[in-house]
Amino acid sequence: MKQVKQLLYAHPYDMGGLPIRQPFPTNNIDHIGPFILLHHAKVNVPKHIAPKNAGVGPHPHRGFAPVTFIFEGAVHHRDSRGNNSIVEKGGVQWMNAGMGVIHSERPPENIHELGGVQEIIQLWVNIPSAHKKDQPQYIPLKADELTIAKYDDDKVNLNIVAGEVNGLKGPITGLSPLAAASIEMQTSGTITINITENFESLIYILSGKVKIKGYGEAEHHHAVVFDMQGDSIEFEALEDTRILFLSGEVINEKMVAQGPFVMNSESEIMEAYRDYQIGKMGILIEE
Repeated sequence: MKQVKQLLYAHPYDMGGLPIRQPFPTNNIDHIGPFILLHHAKVNVPKHIAPKNAGVGPHPHRGFAPVTFIFEGAVHHRDSRGNNSIVEKGGVQWMNAGMGVIHSERPPENIHELGGVQEIIQLWVNIPSAHKKDQPQYIPLKADELTIAKYDDDKVNLNIVAGEVNGLKGPITGLSPLAAASIEMQTSGTITINITENFESLIYILSGKVKIKGYGEAEHHHAVVFDMQGDSIEFEALEDTRILFLSGEVINEKMVAQGPFVMNSESEIMEAYRDYQIGKMGILIEE
């Protein structure tokens, strides 16, 4: 059984007018395994702004996988490679930015018919240097396209997005060994998750509260980081709870993250800015 190594509070931040919570990175933690950054946002989409002008406008990425988990509402993704899709509650947008792409993430036109709330997690996943110049790839997944398993008399839903969790494979294969899943738990529901021993692992609690075996209680807006030793974690929901589970192998390469780019050296970061400015990452015109 893995032991808890750290408890990280997701401090609130203003990111260009968008309120988010960020449990990591912090001044003391650059990354957790391949996971570089986690942003949790829950916003009421304003009615006085057209959805096409709300959310996050066009911006570039290179050298990592920006992944968006949609927990409420929906997200309209457009990018400079011609991808244009809407993913609703329970779905995931997995994008390998590779050599570079420009994308936007807006509320869809019908967001107020869906309740007017967007709750998402954006996760930045590092990729090995051998894949940082790959052609970009965008994979939209609906909720029913995930691998779903139920535990403890249906009190726990495990929705596997990537890699293998408890012997079940999700639809996404990462560019390095990793696993990702969302978990919905009713009060008193319990789950044990088996984890590859050399993987870094964590859970982020969006809402609710859990009791972690061998540790104690942890509540919403916290990331719980586990030791690498041991091969499983077990927790019980003390109230209805939603969780994002992540585990992955450490990428043993130098990492330089600056702005919207994650590369292996400062010179590669400078090259990324130059390539973006001269149009090598394409052009995104939202219509």
